[in-house]
Amino acid sequence: MKRSEIREAAFLLVFEKEIRRDDTIEEIIESAKEADEYDFNKDTVEIFRGVYDHLTETDEIISRFSDKRQLSRIHKVSLAVLRIAVYEINHCDRVPTNVAISEAVNITKKFALDAEVQFVNGVLGAYSRSLPKNTEAES
Repeated sequence: MKRSEIREAAFLLVFEKEIRRDDTIEEIIESAKEADEYDFNKDTVEIFRGVYDHLTETDEIISRFSDKRQLSRIHKVSLAVLRIAVYEINHCDRVPTNVAISEAVNITKKFALDAEVQFVNGVLGAYSRSLPKNTEAES
């Protein structure tokens, strides 16, 4: 799988978890395997688990840089995309910041309206500008 396909599959898992809040991560993964509706691999599951291992930190960052919407008011597609991008920016050394943002925007374009694309890009752009310069230089 290409990295963009891995991210998209992780997005689908994160989005599913947002819809099925009471289900565990394991239940979501098992359900996805049983449905066999899309491909995912260990990298996809690693991103999915990583998002939820760092959910509090990630959601605090999203809340801080989303000056127009409270976390509870962010569309579920956008929230899932933002969670993955912020997780990757903070915890995946092999993923440059600009790549995480670009991929997030592309997924949002595929699954949401134009206003959501602008919102996701704005939140992630503001966050990336707040990062230390040496982190941005790596991106």
